[in-house]
Amino acid sequence: MIGSFTVWKPTKVNEVMNTYIESNNENTAHGHSEVRHLPQFWHWLHCRSVDGGRDVSSDMGYANCQPGNGRDSGRRNLHHSIMRARNALLAAVGALALSGCGVAASAAEKVVEAPVAALQADEPEGLQVAIFAGGCFWGVEGVFSHVRGVKSSVSGFHGGRESTATYRQIVTGLTDHAEAVRVVYDPKVVRYDELLQILFSVVTDPTLLNRQGPDVGSHYRSAIVPMNNEQARVARAYLAQLDQSGVWGAPVLTRIERYKKFYEAEEYHQDFMAKNPRHGYIVRWDAPKVRALADMYPEHYTSTFLRDGS
Repeated sequence: MIGSFTVWKPTKVNEVMNTYIESNNENTAHGHSEVRHLPQFWHWLHCRSVDGGRDVSSDMGYANCQPGNGRDSGRRNLHHSIMRARNALLAAVGALALSGCGVAASAAEKVVEAPVAALQADEPEGLQVAIFAGGCFWGVEGVFSHVRGVKSSVSGFHGGRESTATYRQIVTGLTDHAEAVRVVYDPKVVRYDELLQILFSVVTDPTLLNRQGPDVGSHYRSAIVPMNNEQARVARAYLAQLDQSGVWGAPVLTRIERYKKFYEAEEYHQDFMAKNPRHGYIVRWDAPKVRALADMYPEHYTSTFLRDGS
């Protein structure tokens, strides 16, 4: 078993800034936004004047951050110094925010041997669909793309509104979506309860609230989305079993969420691990999960990455 490490928790940039965060590979999307109003800190930082007051002459009610008429050169110099400091701070904050899922760090997540489910899934013949949320979807998709019996593993977003189901909006942490993966599987090869065991052993820590690994925000929450009554029955029983097992030494916080709608993520997110095996985030956070899958569950592991979005 891989040893545990202290997980680095970055500053939650999304609470400081109200900005759309867009990957360099993503096209800009337009439409109605569900994103809330400017947070207090961003508003304060943007619209403070030199004397501590506010300039509300803008039609939008935000400060125009221009020196007022009649100020002497000393006050103007002070103003410019404040603006330079503000811009430097915003640049630093923005650099962190732009990384989204891609924040690299110097720690690794722990792997836990989750117990075998006491209640096995009794599923009908034919392919079944499961939806799991467990942090950044690159790793969730990557692990299940190496599981025997899985026929499809697609990154996307569960919940929230269609108008805000884009990566650049979701990573602000201000929508109701969760990064999630839709898994199509053959229950003759791998049952739903076995998928849950894999999920909690190598993918997600069920004791963390609204964060996984280096990623922080409600969109990185750990959640199960049952697609039928049998999955709901098994999920409830397994979460209770995990909580009672005491394996993690902390309460299990993973949520069971009612299915709303699953929105497929942008194409460049699909099969991300296979397309970007040397990406810093993949090397640090997600490749170890696949190795743990191979070590812990060789009967379920396949070395071939199942590609869906190519």
